[in-house]
Amino acid sequence: MAASELYTKCARVWIPDAEEVWASAELTKDYKNGDASLQLALEDGKTIEHKLDPKTKNLPYLRNPDILVGENDLTALSYLHEPAVLHNLKVRFMDSKLIYTYCGIVLVAINPYETLPIYGSDIINAYSGQNMGDMDPHIFAVAEEAYKQMARDERNQSIIVSGESGAGKTVSAKYAMRYFATVSGSASEANVEDKVLASNPIMEAIGNAKTTRNDNSSRFGKYIEIGFDNRFHIIGANMRTYLLEKSRVVFQADEERNYHIFYQLCASAHLPEFKNLKLSSANDFLYTRQGRSPVIDGVDDTKELCTTRKAFLLLGINESYQMGLFQVLAAILHLGNVEIKDRDSDSSVIPPNNRHLTAFCELVGVTYQDMSQWLCHRKLKTASETYIKTLPRLQATNARDALSKHIYAKLFNWIVEHVNKALITNMKQHSFIGVLDIYGFETFEINSFEQFCINYANEKLQQQFNMHVFKLEQEEYMKEQIPWTLIDFYDNQPCINLIEAKMGILDLLDEECKMPKGSDDSWAQKLYNTHLKTCSLFEKPRMSNRAFIIQHFADKVEYQCEGFLEKNKDTVNEDQINVLKASKFDLLVELFQDEGKATSPTGQVPGTGGRTRLSIKPDKGRDKSSKEHKKTVGCQFRNSLQMLMETLNATTPHYVRCIKPNDFKMAFSFDPKRAVQQLRACGVLETIRISAAGFPSRWTYQEFFSRYRVLMKQKDVLPDKRLTCRNVLEKLVQDQDKYQFGKTKIFFRAGQVAYLEKLRADKLRAACIRIQKTIRCWLARKKYLRKRSAAITIQRFTRGYQARCLAKFMRRTQAATFIQKYQRMYVEKKRYRQKQAAALAMQTILRAYMARQKYQGLLREAKAVIIQKRIRGWLARCWYKRCLVSIVYLQCCIRRMRARRELKKLKIEARSVEHFKKLNKGMENKIMQLQRRIDEQTKDNRSVNEKLVSLENSYTTESERMRTELTRLRGAEEDAKNKANQVTSLQEQLEKLRKELSVTQQEKKTIEDWAHTYRDEMEKMVSELKDQNGTLKKDKDDLNRLIQEQSQQMTEKMTRAIVEETQQLETDLNEERSRYQNLLTEHLRLEEKYDDLKEMALSSNVSKPGHRRTDSTHSSNESEYTYNSEYAELEEGSRAAEDVTRGIDTSLTLKLQKRLTELEQEKQSLRNELENKEDQFQRARARDDAQFKKARGAELEYESLKRQELESENKKLKHDLADMRQSLLGDAATGAGAPGSPAYKVLLDQLNASCEELEVRKEEVLILRSQLVSQKEAMHHKETMTEPSVYADDVSKLKDADELKQAYVGLKDTNRLLEHQLQTQRRTYDNEVESLRGELQNVKEENNRQQQLLAQNLQLPPEARIEASLQHEITRLTNENLDLMEQLEKQDRTIRKLKKQLKVYSKRIGEMGAGQTEGQTSPGQVVDEPIHPVNIPRREKDFQGMLEYKKEDELKLVKNLILELKPRGVAVNLIPGLPAYILFMCLRHADYVNDDQKVRTLLTSTINSIKKILKKRGDDFETVSFWLSNTCRFLHCLKQYSGDEAFMRHNTSRQNEHCLSNFDLAEYRQVISDLAIQIYQQLIKCMENILQPMIVSGMLEHETIQGVSGVKPTGLRKRTSSIADEGTYTLESILRQLSAFHSTMCQHGTDPELIKQVVKQQFYIIGAVTLNNLLLRKDMCSWSKGMQIRYNVSQLEEWLRDKGLMTCGAKETLEPLIQAAQLLQVKKKTDEDAEAICSMCLALTTAQIVKVLNLYTPVNEFEERVSVAFIRTIQTRLRDRCESPQLLMDTKMIYPVTFPFSPSSLALETIQIPTSLNLGFLCRV
Repeated sequence: MAASELYTKCARVWIPDAEEVWASAELTKDYKNGDASLQLALEDGKTIEHKLDPKTKNLPYLRNPDILVGENDLTALSYLHEPAVLHNLKVRFMDSKLIYTYCGIVLVAINPYETLPIYGSDIINAYSGQNMGDMDPHIFAVAEEAYKQMARDERNQSIIVSGESGAGKTVSAKYAMRYFATVSGSASEANVEDKVLASNPIMEAIGNAKTTRNDNSSRFGKYIEIGFDNRFHIIGANMRTYLLEKSRVVFQADEERNYHIFYQLCASAHLPEFKNLKLSSANDFLYTRQGRSPVIDGVDDTKELCTTRKAFLLLGINESYQMGLFQVLAAILHLGNVEIKDRDSDSSVIPPNNRHLTAFCELVGVTYQDMSQWLCHRKLKTASETYIKTLPRLQATNARDALSKHIYAKLFNWIVEHVNKALITNMKQHSFIGVLDIYGFETFEINSFEQFCINYANEKLQQQFNMHVFKLEQEEYMKEQIPWTLIDFYDNQPCINLIEAKMGILDLLDEECKMPKGSDDSWAQKLYNTHLKTCSLFEKPRMSNRAFIIQHFADKVEYQCEGFLEKNKDTVNEDQINVLKASKFDLLVELFQDEGKATSPTGQVPGTGGRTRLSIKPDKGRDKSSKEHKKTVGCQFRNSLQMLMETLNATTPHYVRCIKPNDFKMAFSFDPKRAVQQLRACGVLETIRISAAGFPSRWTYQEFFSRYRVLMKQKDVLPDKRLTCRNVLEKLVQDQDKYQFGKTKIFFRAGQVAYLEKLRADKLRAACIRIQKTIRCWLARKKYLRKRSAAITIQRFTRGYQARCLAKFMRRTQAATFIQKYQRMYVEKKRYRQKQAAALAMQTILRAYMARQKYQGLLREAKAVIIQKRIRGWLARCWYKRCLVSIVYLQCCIRRMRARRELKKLKIEARSVEHFKKLNKGMENKIMQLQRRIDEQTKDNRSVNEKLVSLENSYTTESERMRTELTRLRGAEEDAKNKANQVTSLQEQLEKLRKELSVTQQEKKTIEDWAHTYRDEMEKMVSELKDQNGTLKKDKDDLNRLIQEQSQQMTEKMTRAIVEETQQLETDLNEERSRYQNLLTEHLRLEEKYDDLKEMALSSNVSKPGHRRTDSTHSSNESEYTYNSEYAELEEGSRAAEDVTRGIDTSLTLKLQKRLTELEQEKQSLRNELENKEDQFQRARARDDAQFKKARGAELEYESLKRQELESENKKLKHDLADMRQSLLGDAATGAGAPGSPAYKVLLDQLNASCEELEVRKEEVLILRSQLVSQKEAMHHKETMTEPSVYADDVSKLKDADELKQAYVGLKDTNRLLEHQLQTQRRTYDNEVESLRGELQNVKEENNRQQQLLAQNLQLPPEARIEASLQHEITRLTNENLDLMEQLEKQDRTIRKLKKQLKVYSKRIGEMGAGQTEGQTSPGQVVDEPIHPVNIPRREKDFQGMLEYKKEDELKLVKNLILELKPRGVAVNLIPGLPAYILFMCLRHADYVNDDQKVRTLLTSTINSIKKILKKRGDDFETVSFWLSNTCRFLHCLKQYSGDEAFMRHNTSRQNEHCLSNFDLAEYRQVISDLAIQIYQQLIKCMENILQPMIVSGMLEHETIQGVSGVKPTGLRKRTSSIADEGTYTLESILRQLSAFHSTMCQHGTDPELIKQVVKQQFYIIGAVTLNNLLLRKDMCSWSKGMQIRYNVSQLEEWLRDKGLMTCGAKETLEPLIQAAQLLQVKKKTDEDAEAICSMCLALTTAQIVKVLNLYTPVNEFEERVSVAFIRTIQTRLRDRCESPQLLMDTKMIYPVTFPFSPSSLALETIQIPTSLNLGFLCRV
């Protein structure tokens, strides 16, 4: 088919666009040959006419079908051209958020500028071991491919990472190294992989800087070789660096920074250790402020310095060296601030006491004078003399900057050298993987020497890349036996010759550098003269004579000649170097000590060993060293680049091309212009062009047949798929040149797959139309029939409804008439009665009113008369009183006036003299008369006084009498007044009462008046209340029902809460079990590692033939039970191993031992924590059984008291027994107690009775004591089992007789028992306090409950109250009765138990007889008593079902029964678990003979032998399953026959008699349980290794339903992946393997519960692996694949049903996979679909849901892609979910295993040992 035939109407093409580079358009008209233009319609609806080139007539590029858009591999596209590549990358990057895409052998990585969760350890584990084409593109896939090819092909590998600055090269290289470090691990405990990763922050600090394009741009190239040993573990690394950008140290452009380390130091200047550096802000130094951007957003330089310092420490650079490095860096900053001034035009000077120069000299340890002189001067040497020349300021400044750059370059080299030293190992390197992180093609506005070298390196790399791609294409064609025709591709050798050939640019540059007066201008003229006319790749700019243009493979680049010579020379003033060499600073001297050697200023570091390390060794002669030192930078870079290319050519390269999507560092923003520039520059489009030149599309015959089966007719399908494809292609494509048939594939020219897809789509479209026609006809017919039936039904129901309505209307009319008649009668009667009552009421009220008015008139007249009388009397009295007062007042006034007048006259007379004279006359006579009168008066006065005294006495008496009378009268007066007042008040009260009476009468009449009205209203109200009462009753019923419902809901809620709490406890218990079992796994891994190291040491140092290595695998509990009882061969092996391991690394051994000890301690703590969790779980389940706890506490208290009583009685009996023995011995000596005498008989009877009683009491004490201290003894089992040996040693030191030994051992036992008793009593006291607290709490709760019941009863009516009280009392009595019965039963059981024990011990005492004393002092008993502490109860049982063997036969027993036993024969021919039964029967005999050493050695040998056989044949599923079954059976036997009541419930009486009688092996049960856990985990790993290759092929790739899923075209990666047998695995293979696992376990007699747990784990592995691959494979996320997965899951469920395992929880583990398959099939368009998805996918995380939606890929063009808006809707709805952000499921997760007790009904005495086991040395007992 001609290409022009594809340009038909509706065909889509690409046309150039100024903004988007390429725009999509659709043909609106068919194209015909000869047309000059195309009629196109753009996506925005605009119609244009596209003119064709009249010369070439090239048609625009065709678009690929939609189903091919977004492919993982660009070579899978049908049309391979630039717009298709650009569009595919954009769709994957913008819509699907996928940053990686394959382009043939190249991985294209687009920088997302956002942290993505795709680099975790789960992703690494998912890609580990996978073929490259099977998973989505990823840097981990490239790393895995390199690692796999290194291991498979024994060939070194290289990963070449290139791209622009800011494209993510360093990050990609870092992730590749992280992958190697994680997958391979290190071969020793030195953690080399951590050191390799730790080199990254150091190199980023000293070699990375902020540029305008990238905040963390690498300003140097590096090649890291990661070394591996012969087991492909990392053993070391080596780093080479290329072309450090030294000019950045002294100059930075705008918005750029210097190297990070300078800003980190300035940001940390405030730290105490940096005070002597005299640093400050970065803006204070010239070398750090030129870019005016000292801070990077989101980066804390202080924290970054801490990270750098930690990395230094990890790589062995201590604090002193670090401070030295920081000192040199600070000195460089101070040197940049040294100001140089002009002295004159030809000289310069540094001002004295320059503080920055002073700081520089102090930091580097040089003198100020020397440094200031040689910064401004230069020494010139001639043949005879030496001159010192001054330097102008500009030259001096350049010399200063050159010195700074030189110091930094030396420091950089020193750091790289020490990093390499830290990464070097002494182990032999077997192979390596190199990671090249090198600058990509660069072109700026001003391009200088650095860009020239970078682009030169990229030219070399591009040539190597083109040759490799061309070579791969040729190999593919020859492999498929297709005729090979040379493909023309771009060869950039001419450009490389222009640069590096003789008389090339570099040669001319070196030649010009040797000229005394060489300059950039003269070098430019030489370039023009040499190459301008001879080389088409060299051009001269039109407007410049100091620049040149080179046509590189990517683009034309114009280079400015200015600075080329200076940078190529890289000259430094030797005098300045000499000053620095004379420094007192040791580190600085060390930096410049190799100045005479040929070192590269670009950062190459001499390696210390290994075939791949770069080492440039100088000759011994000084002259040659000086000559080598004068090599230019260009020459050195060319040599190092040549060595790099030789290294790369000797390895298998893998390419990673990093693309920068935009220049603004915006997350997931795609700029097509920038992307196209980089795609052209990095060689991706060249790969596409080479591929497209031949046959780019390649299909296997099976893929082609599956995809295009619809284009074949039935007769065309032949048994031979290859012949069928050939016949079909010959019919469909007429041109034979459009395809070629290879051995396994069909090769197509570009566009042919699109043509086949068009034919397929047309065929499917026609089929769809036919199907739609038929379906629509059927649907229309069904719809018509449904409508007709519905119409008839509606008519029938409508007519019936109308008839019912008419009948209802007639009944209502008749009822209304009847109701109206009675209603009207009632209304009239009521109206008459109301009128009559109203008339009577009115008459009554009127008559009463008239009577009251008349009465009130009479009453008012009487009251008025009384008031007038009183008022008039009061007025007359008032007038009389006023008149009397006025008269008295008038008299007083007149008398006062007369007295005043008389007084006035007397005053006038007294003033006159005559008056005085008159008065004096006869004064004497008057005086004498007066004297005489006075005497008379005195006499009279005396008589009068006497009279007065007598009168006074009489008066006093009379006055007293009168006062008494007056008081009486006054009291009478008061009484009279009170009586009068009372009369008045009573009268007033009477009046008030009369008034109130009248008012009351009036109110009564009023009340009587409206009483009738009120009665009527009340009647109405009562009726209304009755109605309301009925309503309230209904509401009450509703409320009661609601309350019942709520109570039921509360009950259900409480039940759910209890269930949830129980589930939470179970979850916690499972987590603790999981932690404990993971710890066991880690312990086993360390043991295996330790054994491997011992094996290596033995194999390397011991050459003795036939030597066997000791199996040193012991669990943590076995280490406690080390009894030195290994058989001789193992002892010899262990001694040999110890001798050998002395040569191993002591530190490693100590680390392993320390780690083992820590793991043992952690295991013990986890075991205790697990036991605590189990106790909590049991307490939670028994929460309601408080009464049982109370009874148990009482029983414990009773047992404690009984124990104390028995101990006291025991002491008393011992004392009596001793006295009797002494008396008996004394009588025997004297002969009084001769045999047969009465005294002898009495004493013998007493002795026997005392002995029996003593033994009974002793055994009771032992039983009670063992029951109380069993838990304590379990924790100190190691102490109790190891102490006897110490005690035995102490005993052996005694020189006395056996009595002294017995006394000593008894004293030891007594002390130990007393300690145990004290601890037991303390624990008992604590338990009693706890129980009392619990009882107090129960009493409080009971009290509260009683109060609540009392309060509720008080609110009840009396009858209900009595009934509730009776019910409560009955309940209480019933509970008390049950408690008492339970206590009675417990006491009965205890009594029966004690009686039985008493009988047993009485029987034993009778058998022992008089030899008891001798038995107690027998040597065997002396050894046994200290070894067996009292916590091991001894019980007397019948001896049957036991096997006896000799100690020397133990090795043979273990060898025949464990080491050399074939599981297949035992499983088929013998009973399940036979080895376990045999071992237990042997153990029973050891217990019967009371041989503790035999018990220990048998158990230890059994455990070690099982571990040994599992280590030897751990990959054999039958072996692991067989020993898991037998280990569990052995564990169950130990439980079943332990004697514990909990395990004896299902035993027969005969089995109970077979219980162990002397030893309690609870600790060994835990050891064996741990062993069973390890075997279970090994079984799971074995099954996982078998199932892992089948899962992906059977669950995802294989088409269980043929023809449903269509195969899309695959790219180059699918072809290169080495698929061995994966294609042969189907779902049937998985089911057959599962059935084989199940049948094997059933044959081995594995417990059904354990089988369920194994199946659950199997299904989890299947679901997790399938889902993880689904999430990482875009080609599997389609509708048809979802249908296949659901069908496969249904087949797995059917298998579960057939095996009866539906209840084991296996189906639930597949729920995430089921929901993922449903997600692939549901609609994904509307918001309703989003809601349905959110509610459906509960087992999937948000990340998994979004990932599936992003990966969803239509297989056919009828399917639609998921829109970005829909995915955002899903994310919005799911953002509130609280879940782990992890994308993949943990395939290594193992559910915690439990071993439920499963007793055996098989009687031990019925077991027969077959002769095939070679166990004839066993004797039945």
